[in-house]
Amino acid sequence: MNVTDPIADMLTRIRNASSARHSEVIMPSSKLKVSIAKILQDEGYVLNFSEEQTEAMKLLKIQLKYVGSASGGSKRAVITGIKRVSRPGLRIYAKRSEIPKVMNGYGIAIVSTPQGVMTGRQAWRAGVGGEVLAYVW
Repeated sequence: MNVTDPIADMLTRIRNASSARHSEVIMPSSKLKVSIAKILQDEGYVLNFSEEQTEAMKLLKIQLKYVGSASGGSKRAVITGIKRVSRPGLRIYAKRSEIPKVMNGYGIAIVSTPQGVMTGRQAWRAGVGGEVLAYVW
C-alpha cells in the first residue's frame, strides 16, 4: 500500500489504537518515525518502542501507556490528542520565537530541526526553528 504521508499514518495509527484501548500498535519503520517514537517515550506519552526486522521490512512496535482508576476497570489513555501540523501539501515552519506552545504548555510540539527531531521546548532552548511536525497532548 502506498502512503503519501507516513507521519500522518503513524499518528493516525497511534490515535486509533489509543481510542480502541489496544496495548500496542505496529507500523512500518523509518528513521523519522523512530525519532518521533523516542520523543513520545522520553516525554512519557508511550511506555516503550522497539524495531523488529521481518523478512520483508522493518516494523516499529509502540506500547501505549494508560492510567487506570483506583477501582480498577476503566483505563484512560495518556495521549488525549495527537494532531499532524505540517503535511506534504502545506509545510509549516517556525522560527525559534514562533515555536507554538501546545495546550498552554501541557502538550508538546514535535519539530524537525537541522539538529534533528526534538520537542518545541528543546528547539527553543537550542535556539533553532524548523518544521512543526505534530502536536501531542
